[in-house]
Amino acid sequence: MTAMIPAWVDGTLTPVEKLSVHERGLRHKAVSVFVMDGPRLLIQQRAASKYHTPGLWANTCCTHPHWGEDDATCAARRLEEELGITGLTLRARGTLEYRADVGGGLIEHEVVEVFVADAAADLPLTLNPEEVQATRWIPLDRLAAEVAETPAQFTPWLRIYMRDHHAAIFGEATGTA
Repeated sequence: MTAMIPAWVDGTLTPVEKLSVHERGLRHKAVSVFVMDGPRLLIQQRAASKYHTPGLWANTCCTHPHWGEDDATCAARRLEEELGITGLTLRARGTLEYRADVGGGLIEHEVVEVFVADAAADLPLTLNPEEVQATRWIPLDRLAAEVAETPAQFTPWLRIYMRDHHAAIFGEATGTA
């Protein structure tokens, strides 16, 4: 079955096949989740088999809701599908928008609902090898430094989040909200 995701076509939210959305650079819905252990963020390295940005480091997880799926439900579903994480309390942090070339002629133009959750670093993980090849916990200041030093190792959206939306995403988690 082909994944249909919510995208705006001629100003109307419409179900569109996921690859077509990216090939056409359509503005579409997405969710991003950031799991925190105090000042440390759980990041994932995307599987080498992903159709865009394979092997790059990204936030804890991100995806597109299915047509008609609630954003919070989508975020919880994807945490479980990618990382085996269940039972966290997701806090909505607002909506962000970005547009980025992700290579191979594909564009992400996302309207992203952002969620943050708290967890201990010993949180049990079960990585889905079709989605994730590795994870690590990293202090936000160290992540910012690594993104600045080696940006090509990180997904375009994580670079954008760290550069343009740091306070909106992490303000509460770092005590600066």
